[in-house]
Formats: sequence, structure tokens, C-alpha cells
Amino acid sequence: MKTVAIIQARMGSSRLPGKALLDLGGEPMLARVVERCCRANLVDRVVVATTVESADDKICSLCETRGWPYFRGSQDDVLDRYYQTAVLHRANLVVRITSDCPLIDPAVIDGTIDAFNRLQPNCDYISNTEPPRPFPRGQDVEAMHFDALKRAWQEAREAAFREHVTLYIYRHPEKFRVAPVLADRDYSDRRWTVDTPEDRALVLKLFEHFGHDRFGWREILAVLEKHPEWVEINRHIQQKAV
Repeated sequence: MKTVAIIQARMGSSRLPGKALLDLGGEPMLARVVERCCRANLVDRVVVATTVESADDKICSLCETRGWPYFRGSQDDVLDRYYQTAVLHRANLVVRITSDCPLIDPAVIDGTIDAFNRLQPNCDYISNTEPPRPFPRGQDVEAMHFDALKRAWQEAREAAFREHVTLYIYRHPEKFRVAPVLADRDYSDRRWTVDTPEDRALVLKLFEHFGHDRFGWREILAVLEKHPEWVEINRHIQQKAV
């Protein structure tokens, strides 16, 4: 079974324009995400899925310079962008990652895929984003059979279902076998995604502290326990509603 991690990325962002290529400790944010995904042992290929908009030519240029495979598709129909990327790369298992997660832990990706595999043949889709969230925001991973993605692509009609790749799947449990990654503790109050200048400021502090990009999510937790003032940098930021 071929497992393909697809990272959706574009330059447009209402709260932090151009965030995909903003510098994070000497590397563009997208590079942080791609390199971390590439270190996941259970992922066979990592692909960037961007748009045909001219603003995203810069993303394609970075991909070409770094030798990363990429696909250009619709800006608004992200479901179609994912489906076409999965078809092109002959994915059996599709892993969804977003480009605003520069702290994504390869072990979290592997753990989600492993949980999905252990549930077979009784699971079409799994995520670690349902409450109680086992990981902070910014460690979000979703995995789904290609057949589930294809069915959503074929059936979903509403604009919201086309914009949010997996919304149709997890809102129709009567059609798809949906499972969560279970946890004993809810870490949803921790925000490590990057969607605002405050989010970026926190992540920059973490990269400056470690001085490298090989740290995992538990190491971040330990550092933030020692520096609770850093948590306050973006505590007030509200997650955008779907």
C-alpha cells in the first residue's frame, strides 16, 4: 500500500499573508513542514498541493529548487486538488497535512498511520483532531483510504465540503467508517500552528531555543513548562471555525 502525505499550501492567507514562505529560523515554513513529513517512517512520498494562481508560482519555485514533487490545482476546490494529487501519485492511503504546521512531529504522523492500519479493514478515515485531542493544534494529522477520498470527491457538492477536504467524510459517519486517535488528555488548549504574527513569534522562539529542527512535540511541552510566558504570546488567538 502506497502512503502519500499531501501538504496543502498557498500564499493567500487573511491573517498572515504569504505565511507558507515566511522565514522560521532560517528556512521557509513550508520547508519545515516538508522536511518533517519526509522523516515519517510510514510515509512513502510527500507532495505539495498548491494552486494555479500566479501568487503560488513562488511555492512551485521552492519545490523545484528543493526537488519536491508538487501539484497545482484549484484554489477553492481543495478537495479536487487533493483527489487529483492522489490520483497522479497513485496513493492508496492519503495523509493530509497543512502547511501551517511547522512543528509537526514525524512520530505523530507515524502514530496516526499506525492507528489507521491497526483498525483495518474497519476504518476509512482517522484523525487526531477530535476531542479529546491527544496533541496540540499544529500536530494535526488525518489519514484516509483513497476510495474514501474519491467518494467524497464524487458526492460532495456544497462549497464548504469542497473547500475543507475531509469535512464531507467526518460529517457523514453513515457513509464512512470514521475513527479518532484516542487520548487520555486533551491538549487542544496548546496552539502551535501558524496563522497569525503571534503564532509565528512563538514558533520562532522554539526554533531559536533548540537551534535545530529535530525536536519532537514532547520536547516542546517540556520547554514551554519551563517558559510559561511563551505560551501567553498566542494564547488569545482563536482558531478559525470550519
